[in-house]
Amino acid sequence: MLYGRSTEVGVLDGVVARARDGCGGAVVVRGEAGAGKSALLDAVASRGGGMRVLRATGVESESDLAFAALHQVLRPVADLVDALPEPQFDAVCAALGLAAGGVGDRFLLGAGVLSVLVEAAVPDGLVVVVDDLQWVDRASADALLFAARRLGTERIAMIFAVRGDLPVRGVPLTVEVGGLPESAGVELLRSRFGAVPDPVVRELVALTRANPLALGEIGDRLTSAQLGGREPLPDPLPGGGRLFGDRVAALSAAGRLVALVAAVEGDVGPVLRAADRLLAEEGVRPGGSAGRVALAELEGSGLVGVSGPAVRFRHPLARSAVYEGAAPDDVRRVHAVLAEVTEGDRRAWHLAGAALGEDEEVAVALVEVAERARDRGGYGTAASALARAAGLTPDPSVRAARLKDAAVAAWLGGRSGQAESLLAEAREQTGGDPVLAVEIAHLRGRFELNSGDAAEAVRILASGDGLDMLADAAEAASYVGDTAAIVAVGRRVAALPEGFLRDAVAGIGLTLDGDVAGPGLLRRALAGVDGCGDAAGYLWAAAAASQLGESDLAAEMATRAGRVARVSGMTGQLPVVLEFTATAERICGRLASSQAISEEGLALAREAGYENTVAAHLANLAVVAALRGDEESCRRQAREASAIAIPHRVGLRAGVAAYALGLLDLCLGRHAAAHDRFTALAAAGPGVGHPSVVWRTAPDRVEAAVGAGDGAGARAVVDGYRRWSAHAQTPESRALVARCRGLVDSCEDALGEALGLHTNPFEAGRTALLLGERLRRGQRPGEARTHLRRAAETFERAGAVPWARRAREELRAAGESGQAPPPAVLDALTPQELRIAGLVADGLSSRQIAARLFLSPRTVEYHLYKMYPKLGIGSRTDLARLVVLQMAPGGEGDML
Repeated sequence: MLYGRSTEVGVLDGVVARARDGCGGAVVVRGEAGAGKSALLDAVASRGGGMRVLRATGVESESDLAFAALHQVLRPVADLVDALPEPQFDAVCAALGLAAGGVGDRFLLGAGVLSVLVEAAVPDGLVVVVDDLQWVDRASADALLFAARRLGTERIAMIFAVRGDLPVRGVPLTVEVGGLPESAGVELLRSRFGAVPDPVVRELVALTRANPLALGEIGDRLTSAQLGGREPLPDPLPGGGRLFGDRVAALSAAGRLVALVAAVEGDVGPVLRAADRLLAEEGVRPGGSAGRVALAELEGSGLVGVSGPAVRFRHPLARSAVYEGAAPDDVRRVHAVLAEVTEGDRRAWHLAGAALGEDEEVAVALVEVAERARDRGGYGTAASALARAAGLTPDPSVRAARLKDAAVAAWLGGRSGQAESLLAEAREQTGGDPVLAVEIAHLRGRFELNSGDAAEAVRILASGDGLDMLADAAEAASYVGDTAAIVAVGRRVAALPEGFLRDAVAGIGLTLDGDVAGPGLLRRALAGVDGCGDAAGYLWAAAAASQLGESDLAAEMATRAGRVARVSGMTGQLPVVLEFTATAERICGRLASSQAISEEGLALAREAGYENTVAAHLANLAVVAALRGDEESCRRQAREASAIAIPHRVGLRAGVAAYALGLLDLCLGRHAAAHDRFTALAAAGPGVGHPSVVWRTAPDRVEAAVGAGDGAGARAVVDGYRRWSAHAQTPESRALVARCRGLVDSCEDALGEALGLHTNPFEAGRTALLLGERLRRGQRPGEARTHLRRAAETFERAGAVPWARRAREELRAAGESGQAPPPAVLDALTPQELRIAGLVADGLSSRQIAARLFLSPRTVEYHLYKMYPKLGIGSRTDLARLVVLQMAPGGEGDML
């Protein structure tokens, strides 16, 4: 029976009830040892009605075994794995040991775990209970928490109990479980020990802080005279190890030995085999059943319980009491014997527990553990195994290499702090090995670029001589906006052998430096991009096109990068790739798609610990919000992006966040304010601004300057934009230059020329609006209406509310009556639904869509089920037709 927990039960019941109704959620139950977290979980799990319950409990002795807890959760529903899309199926099977190998991608694994849970929730819902999360192996915790952060409309409740202050990322709802209310503590004591006098009850409640376990266990150890108030309570009260220490001390020698074996190993088979050997060595109860007899004694003491193949201590403090009473040499001896009777990962960890000093053989065994975990996506476990292996490695250079590998695993597991610490330790132990020192420096630079100071990343990476490291230095400098560094690196790379990457990096640097050879190198790189075949190559192609002033081609290359990254099996790079894919969608006017991609990228970046990528997606979301006229979201997201980007000196993202605020003013007709913001953005130096942001925003800056009455300023911007675009060859790039010229010269012919050149429908809409406004004010309303109508329809389709309103107002002023048309049919869809609809139009099945978007097939079908009535259709074919018809003006690319 639970005492005094009605508030906590109410919160947890609410989470379960909402999940039952199709609003999934997760909650953390946090409290000290003995507070009653497990009892609370048991009570809530039993109150879910017909909801299925899956459980796992973290076990300290298994905390280094990759996916041990995930096995517990999924074992009862392992048959449901067959329903998963192939990439998720492979990842989950590898994690559970149902298949060899694996793709080593924790995002795919997390999505696969979510998909299994979604299947398990049919038909009545699912409650997942994870106790003692602080001892759940990292690989399992990562996968389960990935799912917990994505429950959305799933009928799943996930409840995690944790002791202490272990952070649980992305699960904001927490129930704090402290001591009982005084009245509940009194009720608990009297229900167990009868009519205890008020003074004794109050003293016990005060001394134990009403901790339920302490009240019960201490009450059991008091004499009747002490409970009755006839004798004083002992001072101090038994607690900590003493709470269970007397039970351990009361065991026979054989019982204490088996207790220690059970504290080290949780599987009953190895426990019994090791116990028999250890007892035989000591001459205690010889015979094959000695271990069973001792285990029975241990179970009878109430310290442990045996359930199926597992031996579990009744409470973690009981296990702690066993450890406190054991000598270190006894612990090592137990590990050594367990290593003789176990295999695989368990054997390796027991060998490590038995090791005294350095031992290369044991270190190699742990490296093999790490390799197996890494192949299955268990990067946290791999990092722990490699770090322990390094500690056992005699050779300093090999030790440093293993620390470096541990750092990489920790990084890929989303633990950037641990990764940086391991890498710093590796750096101190290179022993003068120049190759290893360069590898470590390269990693330091990448870590800084993804999550730290981008300018420091430039400094570190520029110290290298190889193409890959110098290319990363150029990338870092481009994030900072440090033109001088980009040029310097480009010059160095130009001396290296020819090839796609060399041409792209050198071409960017030389072009920035005004070298006539630069544009030719960029054209050659673009001509060879299809031979590179990976997402990184397409991103370099996007950078090359951007340097040539061809933002439309850059957007196309970024879209290709996103498509390749999704199907390559290396989804760990997705958060970064999606920065550019989302920007490309936004530039093309596909605002809903851009928002959906950035929201996905933002979630993945936070999972991975890529802080600078978080800033990138927030900045893009701020620009999308500006285009939609959502002032509150724009300001908030720009502020959050800047709070990361400016201290980290990521000028590219700080510049985009500042641009969002200027664009917001421009969209809302505040030309003077927009002009001031754009002028400040153009003057910002590296780390807070960016030259690419400056030239890409030139058309907006020109429009703001003209609207603010600064003709000279507008002309200066146009002159700079022409110089930047001098090597551009695409029609869209020429259209933007012509529009800028038409604005500063008040030239309708130039605006008409731009309109004829545009290949980007959204930019064509902006030009049509400017031309229509000029024609109306020139008393040519008939001509104006055609252009204004086109602009209004474009902006309404894109969801660019301020510009759509402006176009409709101009249309009314030009003599066209009537209300704005109803929203385009696809506007009824959420960003997630829109992405699914786009993939349906591309011909993908629900399983394929699920694999692309880290969803379950059942979730995809649910979204389709919700879409059909919204759109007034009844099939995938109808949906695909609608998407093609509405998105046709947008032309290129899928919606990812």
